[in-house]
Amino acid sequence: MSENEKIFIIDDDEIIIFGMRKLLAEVIDTKYIASFENGELALDSIQSKLKNGEEIPEVIFLDINMPIMDGWQFLQALCELDIEKRIRINIITSSVDPADYEKWLYFQKRTNHYLDFRTKPVLKIIPEDISFASKAS
Repeated sequence: MSENEKIFIIDDDEIIIFGMRKLLAEVIDTKYIASFENGELALDSIQSKLKNGEEIPEVIFLDINMPIMDGWQFLQALCELDIEKRIRINIITSSVDPADYEKWLYFQKRTNHYLDFRTKPVLKIIPEDISFASKAS
């Protein structure tokens, strides 16, 4: 991953964001990691970037349980945007509810973006977690 690629962390827990940034710094050299405390703020950023012809993130780490707009609502709205670029979306959650896993499977079938599902705490970032979307399988 080059330093020009963009990563979004969407999570309402400042400790998780801090930890994710530290883990990412161990495996990549990027200067652009943006964090958002809910899906609405991240979606607004993506829509603004699309409108202004700017690059959108190649990789997103997405919590599903957040106020205002949760991860599932964010995914729904993201799927409705006209985005050709394939984004790698790492869903990270502390939920053990099987319904969340079923929703992940549902969204996998509805989008061309690459979706992964991991449970918190994330203790290590592996290369596949940050492989930018055009190389994800």
